[in-house]
Order: sequence, then structure tokens, then C-alpha cells
Amino acid sequence: MQHANSLNRLNRLPISRFHKLTLLAVSFAYFFEFADINSFSTTAPKLIKLWGVTVNQVAYVTSLSFVGMFFGSVVASTLADRFGRKRALMWTTVWFGFFSLAAVFSWDLWSLGVFRVLTSAGLSAMTVVAVIYVNELYPAATRGKYQAYAIVIGICGTPVTNLIASAVVDLTSWTWRLVYLWGALGVLLVLFTRQLKESPRWYESRGEHEKADAVLREIEARVAAEKGPLPEPAPPIEEAPAGKAPLRMLLQKKYLFPTLLLTVVWVTQTIGFFGYSTWAPTLLAKEGFSVEKSVFYVALTTVGAPLGSYLAAVVTDRFERKWCLVGFGTVIALCGLLYGLTFAPVLIVVFGFLVNLFERGYTALGYAYSPELFDTRGRSLGTGVSYGLGRLSNAAGPLIVAALYNGSGYQSVFYFIAGTWLVGAIVLGIFGPRTRQSRLDATAATTTAGV
Repeated sequence: MQHANSLNRLNRLPISRFHKLTLLAVSFAYFFEFADINSFSTTAPKLIKLWGVTVNQVAYVTSLSFVGMFFGSVVASTLADRFGRKRALMWTTVWFGFFSLAAVFSWDLWSLGVFRVLTSAGLSAMTVVAVIYVNELYPAATRGKYQAYAIVIGICGTPVTNLIASAVVDLTSWTWRLVYLWGALGVLLVLFTRQLKESPRWYESRGEHEKADAVLREIEARVAAEKGPLPEPAPPIEEAPAGKAPLRMLLQKKYLFPTLLLTVVWVTQTIGFFGYSTWAPTLLAKEGFSVEKSVFYVALTTVGAPLGSYLAAVVTDRFERKWCLVGFGTVIALCGLLYGLTFAPVLIVVFGFLVNLFERGYTALGYAYSPELFDTRGRSLGTGVSYGLGRLSNAAGPLIVAALYNGSGYQSVFYFIAGTWLVGAIVLGIFGPRTRQSRLDATAATTTAGV
């Protein structure tokens, strides 16, 4: 076996139960990632009352959590390249579930902060691995749609968690801990262990063509039993094994530009989105809304998140992803600014709903777009580093938000957030490569080979 031809063999497969089961498993991991990612922001208003926590202390814990996300993203790329996509997905999900459980037993802000940093590292690591895993297992013509479908299901974790938080956080002095217990249920991903398959493209990138072929034969047998005889794949393109991907590899011209571009995309997305979602409950409470109302309003706005991911699934494979991202980013900037200019409860919910809708659509599009800018060798490292740098940037984001709020007031925060979204949209519009034609070419090659 000299070449397993993984890419072309996977590209010509019709969507089957195998793909749907994989989607379910990845969606399950995403659900508890999104459930857990805003746990601190939903409990912070209660901790301000219970422990005397200040806005600046909330900012420091949030900032350190994003430092944890950076290290998690970089470590994830190493784990995924060395041990495989499947194992890395399992390990990172169990990691964030375990430390979310540990947060249940926090005894002060500092212990909670440590557990949140470790949880955040696992959350970010899982996201990087899941993005790569879906990219490598699904046909090129539909991978964007299924990447978005995974987010559609997974993002439901955000409104569910916010609604749970709005119901339990203020009941007693200890019920805020239930929010972290809920997030810990992500460890149940281990129930999917036997159903998931390792990425044949990862095996092939290591020169392990026999293992790649064995996995492909198993997948093909399952798909053929359900869908009937499969078309012939396009002929393979001979490639040398990728070998290790050291960090300095990203300085090569073919990897440096997409890494820098995606860093801008993820920096502006991270500061723009988490500046909004992390701070909205706390700032509303500081502006005079009760803890119950501030958390409840934010919970209502997050109902738009699954709809945004579904919107991304509709447009992602029909249009150029680059321009979809530019359009979504511009709308988010406008709606986020309008959110900050009103104190009317109905308008807070309406504009917050639109921010969540288009932001989660943006994120789903970004998850599909990012790995397409790299080949198999650079995919894990480039995606992980750019995504990690985006998360690291928000170590400064909360401090900027706190400084703006304390120095210039509530509305200045939202001018800043809108500006970051516009910067990302402009840079992507000017410099972002198009990827739709390469997907169409891959589909055409598969179809021609099957004739």
C-alpha cells in the first residue's frame, strides 16, 4: 500500500449514518463547551454580592482564562498531530469536564480562577481538535455545512446554560455551583469512544497508509451497506509523509500569511464576542438591573445563537465563505453598537438576539474557513496557533473593557466592541483568500472519476 488516497476516497462518499453519528459526537462536545464557556460570566454577578468581588477582579479572572485558552490551543495542535484527532478530542473534552467539576468545590475567587483557567485551556483545545476532525472526515463539498450543523446543535448549550443559571444562581448562597456541575457533563463524550474513527488523512500524513486504508475500508463498507455501490475516487496525488510540524514551520511563506490573517480574524472575533457575552450580565447589573433580570435578558438573547449557526449552514457551501464572514462581521458591529445605546429591555433583547445570531453564524463559518487555508501538514498547527493567539488577545480585552467602563462609561465599551468587528471584516475583505473554487474542483474531480 503506497497511497491510501484518503482525501479522494472520503470526498466521494455520500452522507450516511457514519457521518451523522460523528456529527452527533462532535455536537455533544460542542454543546458542553458552549455550556461551560460562559459559566463564569453567568455566576459573576452573584459572586460580586456573595464574595465582594470587584469588576476589576472579574476582569483578571476572565483575562487569565484566555491565557489558558491560548496554551490549550497550542497544546491541542501538538496532541492532534502526535496522537491523532480522535484521541485528542477525547482527552481535551475530559480535561475541561474534570476541571469544571473541580470548580464546583471552589472556596474563594482565586481557587475558582485557577479552575477556570484550566477549564478554559481544555475548552479551547477541544474546539481546535473538533474543527480539524470535521474538516478531515467530511467531503469537501459539504464539510462547511456539517461544521455549521455541529455548531447548530452545540450552541444550544449557551442558552440552556444561561436559562439554568437564571433559574438557580440566585436561589441560595451555594446554587451558583450547579452551573459548573452542569458544564462538567461533557466528560460523557467517552460514551462515543467506540463509534468514532481516527482520521485517515492523519494516518496518511504520517506515512501510515496501511492504517489509513484499514479505516477507509471500514467506513466505506458501512456507507456502501447503507447507500449502495460507491463511485470510484479520483486518482491519488503522490505526497511524501508530512513528518513533524515544528512551530518554526509557520514562518514559511505558505503558512505565515494564512496564520497572520486568521490571527486577525480570531483576535477581532474573540475580543468582539467575549467583550459582549462575558460582560453583558455584569454590566447590566452594574447599571441597575437586578441579577435575575440581567442574567435572564442575556439568556433570552442567546436563543439567537442556534439560528445563527443554522443560517451559516445554509450559506456556507453555496457562497464564498470569505464574503459571508465579512457580511456577518459588519452586521454584528452594527447590532452590538445599538445594543449598547439602549436601556429599554425589549431593545436589549432584540439587538442582543441579533448579535448572538450573526456571531454564531460567523463562528461556524470561521471554523469551516480556517483549516481550508492550510494543507494537512500545517492544518493542526496553523489552526491551533491562530485560534490560540485570538484567545490570548482577550487576556487584554477584559482589562480594556474594565478601563473603558470605569473611565468613560457603559456605552464606550460597545463602541470599542463594534470597532473590533469592523477591523476584522475589513482585513478579511481585503486580504482573505477565496476557498469555494477549490471545493468545487474537488467535487468535480470526484464526480468525473466516478463516471
